[in-house]
Amino acid sequence: MLHVGKVSGVFGIKGWVKVFSFTGYREDILRYSPWLLKKNGTTKTVEVMTGQLQNQLVVAQIKGVDDRNAAEALMGWEIFIDSNQLPSAKQGEYYWSDLIGLQVENTEGVVLGFIEGLLETGANDVIIVQGNERQHAIPFIQPKVVLKIDLIVRKMWVDWDADF
Repeated sequence: MLHVGKVSGVFGIKGWVKVFSFTGYREDILRYSPWLLKKNGTTKTVEVMTGQLQNQLVVAQIKGVDDRNAAEALMGWEIFIDSNQLPSAKQGEYYWSDLIGLQVENTEGVVLGFIEGLLETGANDVIIVQGNERQHAIPFIQPKVVLKIDLIVRKMWVDWDADF
């Protein structure tokens, strides 16, 4: 399951909800249905009927949510989707969620740690690798820095000094 957003408020009186989207383009969250909603250990599956980008926020209509009171009951719920809903990544492209947890090894055979997150910096993405003694911020530049990724063995090889 991928965490893609959160119900952040209500929109109007007909049951529409405001959504804070974590997807690359905010409105892309509307492409996925059903959503698995989670809050306080409770989960529920909902079907997205329609939605749109409304200025800077995303609004959505959820099946069975027909009035403002029902929409208010969904505020604060986290939105997840099944990763099978995503289109397949193109050759040489990866979803960030596929990279989290990969072991990272440099060209000298030194294991730097495991990928715990990624940052979008504008120039290039940066992988955050947590090692036993230190954290590394490694630019995700293929093939200059990131030499090889094997999702089957859950490993990434990089040209990166262990002291950086």
